[in-house]
Amino acid sequence: MAVSRKIAAATSSRRSSASREFADHWELSDLVTDPVKQFDRYLKDLSSKVSRFESARAELSATMSEQAFLNLLTLSEQLARDSGRLGAYAYLWFSEDTKQLQARSFKTKVEEHLTALQNHLLFFDLWWQSVDQRNAERLMANSGDFRYHLETIRRFKPHTLSEPEEKIINIKNITGQSAVHQLYDVVTNGFTFTMRIGGKKKTMNREALTAYLRSPKAAVREAAYREMYRVYESQQDLLGEIYKTLANDWKAENLQLRHFKTPLESRNLSNDIPDRAVDALLSVCMKNAPIFQRYFKLKARLCKIKIMNRYHIYAPHRAEQKTYRYADAVRMVLDAYYGFSPRLAELAQRVFADRHIDARTKPGKMGGAYCYSVTPNLTPYVMLNFTGEARDIATMAHELGHAVHAMMAEQHNVFTFHSTLPLAETASVFGERILSDALMATETNRSVKQSLLVNQLDDIYATVMRQAYFVAFERTAHDMVAQGATTTDLAHTYMTLLRQQFGKSLRVPQEFQWEWLTIPHLYASPFYCYAYSFGNLLVLALYRMYQEQGSGFVPKYLELLAAGGSKAPQAILAEVGVDMNSPAFWQSGFDAISGMVDQLEQTMN
Repeated sequence: MAVSRKIAAATSSRRSSASREFADHWELSDLVTDPVKQFDRYLKDLSSKVSRFESARAELSATMSEQAFLNLLTLSEQLARDSGRLGAYAYLWFSEDTKQLQARSFKTKVEEHLTALQNHLLFFDLWWQSVDQRNAERLMANSGDFRYHLETIRRFKPHTLSEPEEKIINIKNITGQSAVHQLYDVVTNGFTFTMRIGGKKKTMNREALTAYLRSPKAAVREAAYREMYRVYESQQDLLGEIYKTLANDWKAENLQLRHFKTPLESRNLSNDIPDRAVDALLSVCMKNAPIFQRYFKLKARLCKIKIMNRYHIYAPHRAEQKTYRYADAVRMVLDAYYGFSPRLAELAQRVFADRHIDARTKPGKMGGAYCYSVTPNLTPYVMLNFTGEARDIATMAHELGHAVHAMMAEQHNVFTFHSTLPLAETASVFGERILSDALMATETNRSVKQSLLVNQLDDIYATVMRQAYFVAFERTAHDMVAQGATTTDLAHTYMTLLRQQFGKSLRVPQEFQWEWLTIPHLYASPFYCYAYSFGNLLVLALYRMYQEQGSGFVPKYLELLAAGGSKAPQAILAEVGVDMNSPAFWQSGFDAISGMVDQLEQTMN
């Protein structure tokens, strides 16, 4: 919705009294104070709490009192809060500069010690899974906000191993899965790329190179993609082996030890999303690939691209050739949030006021962007790589959406304030839609409107269709790795899926067979990516409700955010009239996308 002058003025006044400038580098001391020097003290305090928790082991009984049970849950939450702060510090510090040896060493040290302590707590989950249903219901009935956390533990009962086996897996993951993934981060974040810009050779990191992938000049876009895949292809043996190792590790733990039927089923259970809902989502995504094939043909006409190919799908519209100052970008996002809900704008502002954002790109810094919600009542941390592009503003709106989601749910405990993965994208993507809608509603220039629609459709493609095809690749790749596939085999499969996805709408140059090597989520979190498709299509449906209901929708939306992860996703969405198992629901999201493509075509006539 449009931001009125009255709202904008109120926003400006409110902000000027809170802060004269917007933070762009975070302050980590809010997490823990001087943890490197004080590490032994922090570890001693955590160990003391763990010992207290362990001492209650002899008292565990299916018939124990509700109060004794609740006291133990409260202590476990305090442990999770304290260890969460220390772990967050280590990860955030590492994110600032992945090449800094001290930060890398401290992260490894923290992970090792926290895993060792976590192993001392395993007995509780295993005992809780063994409690008979009648007593479990009795204890959960009086557990308050811990209930869904307790239900989640019991949900994993069929796939939980013995206590010694679970301890071995936790230890193994530090020197195995986690270490291998960190190797991927260290290697790829150290890549440098060289391009000739303005007649001069320029060396840069991936974040800087990414800006050229969206250059107004076709030759620059093509050169940037060629350079990116040249570097990744040169390391295909190493990166391919890392991927296969992680896929085999996933198979060994989840299929062979935990007896999940498919690699994807493990992710679905952790998300508490029914298999049939995910199958419906992915099936509808594949069915609707022609919508984006049509869009790319329109974009070729609009951007005067004679031969459309994969180099050019993110080509900027001719009206989009400017950069933005950081402070202006912040104001644009906060104004848009304020136009929808002053409460959300105030929460987003808190991230800057508390200096919990690291915005600038720099050598060695982890690529991409994320929001880290550590504990309730602690303002989340946001990492960006802001370069001044228009898309960086959308990324800011996205990550601040994650932050306000966590802050809206801060009345819950540390186990239930985080939403499960697919719903975790709701507020972030909704934040992008708020920003786009605010800009679109105040714009009268046809060319700028086209640019806004192109930006939206580019982002929706990247976060719906592209992510669904990543998961389609993973489903095939994990089976192929289990059968001994080579890195080249995987690349050929990826290429086949790309050509299926784009059809005859554009050409796909051969070097794109290596694109999967560049996607961190495929390494760090197998099958994570459908959460983006889920979240984006969900938001398109919710946003349609907002457009139909106006301000009356806002309280229901805020209640959805405030639920956090305190209930099953299916139950949370049912309260706003969403059936996630229905293909018709997911199709309604694509109908909205098709309508945007229609709108773009109308501006071209």
